[in-house]
Amino acid sequence: MNIPNLLTLARIIFIPLLVVFFYLPFSWSMPLAAALFALASVTDWLDGFLARRWDQSTPFGAFLDPVADKLMVAVALALLIERYDAIWLTLPALVIIGREIVISALREWMAEMGKRGTVAVSWIGKLKTTLQMVALLLLLAFSPGAPIAVLGVVTLYFSALLTLWSMVQYLRAAWPHLARSM
Repeated sequence: MNIPNLLTLARIIFIPLLVVFFYLPFSWSMPLAAALFALASVTDWLDGFLARRWDQSTPFGAFLDPVADKLMVAVALALLIERYDAIWLTLPALVIIGREIVISALREWMAEMGKRGTVAVSWIGKLKTTLQMVALLLLLAFSPGAPIAVLGVVTLYFSALLTLWSMVQYLRAAWPHLARSM
């Protein structure tokens, strides 16, 4: 087991802690949940950086890293849907979660066909992820209605738009391969 893979596993272990911190009945619980989410976001970047830098990329890490990311984001979005209880937060959250499911299935399909590189992560995907992490951090850290939380919602909408844009790009890139296999 190498350090990048351990960082990825740590992100998965953070998920139940995030849920516990989110529901603790203390004034410091939300900032603590946000800090844990921030730490998970940093490990997302750090594990990839270290894997490339130290030449420690593994098939296990390549599989588990996106799973850990998607689980952390989906859980944070689910918690925030409950906290805000508003359609204007639920809609971008569902777009983001739905896209992640579609793209994960697409990547699996393309890998089965030996064309995984066709749906490799793009710069739009990286920007989308960055905006998601910033939005979720702001929404976790601050109570609904706080001016900075409004910035989190706006950032979440930009992230959802990039989510759709990147999904269309991935589907377009994969379409010739998918069409031949139908």
